[in-house]
Amino acid sequence: MRLNPVFLLSATSAAHFPTESKTFGRPEVAFLGRSNVGKSSLINALLGSKEARVSSTPGRTRAINFFALHEVTGGRQKAVPSIIFADLPGYGYAKISKSISAEWPKFIEPYLAERENLALCVCLVDTNIPPQASDSQLIHYLKEMQRPFVVVGTKADRLSKNVLGKNLATLRQEHEIDEIIPVSSKTGAGMPVLWERIQAVAT
Repeated sequence: MRLNPVFLLSATSAAHFPTESKTFGRPEVAFLGRSNVGKSSLINALLGSKEARVSSTPGRTRAINFFALHEVTGGRQKAVPSIIFADLPGYGYAKISKSISAEWPKFIEPYLAERENLALCVCLVDTNIPPQASDSQLIHYLKEMQRPFVVVGTKADRLSKNVLGKNLATLRQEHEIDEIIPVSSKTGAGMPVLWERIQAVAT
C-alpha cells in the first residue's frame, strides 16, 4: 500500500478551512513545532515526497497547509483520502500564551480548539537543545483543550545514544509527559513508530 499526498489548500482564517467536500470528513493530523524544529522535513520524510516546503529561513509558513493522503493500490488511487495532514505555522519567536504570531487567534486557535476532524496533534521538540518554554506552553494548551497528542523528538541522529537518552529524559520531565518518540528525518529512525500512532487514528 502507498499513500499519495495531494495538496488541498492553505488557510489563513477559520473561514478558509477545507470543507467536508474536500476532506470527506476524514481524520486530520496536525503537525506543530518551533520554526526551526524540522517540521517540514519530518512531514516530507513521512510522505516520501517534498510536499511541505523546507525553508532556510525559520517562520516562513504563515498559513495552515492541508494535504490529503490517498491510498494507492494496484496502480489506482482511491477517491476518498485515508487521512488529512495539517502543517501549522511554527511558533519559535513568540510566546504561545499571547499568540504564536499576530495571526494566531484568527485561525490557529480556532483550528486547535474547534476543529471536529482534528484527531491527533504531533508536537515536535528538538532533542539537541534544552527544553523550551514555548513547547511546554503548547503541550499544556493541548491538555487543556483535551486534544490527543504525541510528542516527537526531532534530529535524534545528531546525538550519541547516551546523550539522546539523557536529553529525552530531561524533555519528558520538563514538559511533564510520559513519552517522546525520537525520530530522524535523515535516517528514518522512529518513523515506523510515528506512523503507527498516525494510522491508529485513521481507522
